[in-house]
Amino acid sequence: MSTLHLHSTVPLRSGARMPVLGFGLYQSTAATASTTLALEVGYTHCDSARVYRNEAEVLAATAKWKKEHPQSRDIWLTTKATGHEHGTEKMTKAVDDSNWKADQEGLKWDLFLLHDPTAGPIKRLEAWKVLCEKRAKGEVKSIGVSNFSEKHLQQLVDAGCDIPEVNQIELHPWLRQAPIVEWCEKHRVVVQAYCPLVRGDRFQDPVLLEVAKRTNKTPAQVLIRWSLQKGYVPLPKSDTPSRIKENAAVFDFELGPEDMVKLDSLDQGSRGACSWNPVSVA
Repeated sequence: MSTLHLHSTVPLRSGARMPVLGFGLYQSTAATASTTLALEVGYTHCDSARVYRNEAEVLAATAKWKKEHPQSRDIWLTTKATGHEHGTEKMTKAVDDSNWKADQEGLKWDLFLLHDPTAGPIKRLEAWKVLCEKRAKGEVKSIGVSNFSEKHLQQLVDAGCDIPEVNQIELHPWLRQAPIVEWCEKHRVVVQAYCPLVRGDRFQDPVLLEVAKRTNKTPAQVLIRWSLQKGYVPLPKSDTPSRIKENAAVFDFELGPEDMVKLDSLDQGSRGACSWNPVSVA
């Protein structure tokens, strides 16, 4: 395995290169401060969404950071539109609105995702076609989906559409989502992992604690490292300064094969989910 570092990237179908570690902003109550600290720590990838209601804060904090640090690395920015905004007209308005917010700060979204598949096959397909058209026009750079199962992904292919560049799903040792991951790997779709820390609910798991003790790392760091070594792009989130820093300090160690196997064995299928995980909707 090649050596990873905080600024390592993974190539997408568009030719863009996405940082391998992202900073999640789901339900962040301090998006401005947390984004600023994350950038100070060295993150170069921020994951927002329209439903998080913090796009403007994330954009403003990023723009301010870039102005104060003109020689800094580019910052990768992601947003998403939920099923409530799918369909041709609604999706067009959603993308235009998010782009307008980015324009106000002199920025552009690097990745735009369909947040979930809950709108059903017709509106889902219409929304995806909008993203494809927006990318063709240069209005968005890269496009993808979130919470899509292998069946949802195959439906896009069967309709003659472009394959998503990214699929963001709940992913950790207790929910390995093997059929989805296998489909994505076969079709060169980069997998992003949200809830990589399982919201802290499993930090006392004996197997996880054993690996953490052996590596002299925290349970959170072990889980992020597991995700990275699987080839995923984890998106840990926190508004706690010490944890924001801790979650980025995962590039000075490596999990051995035995540790990876032990963590893999924790899989509980859908019972292991800690979020809504709507991959099974029609």
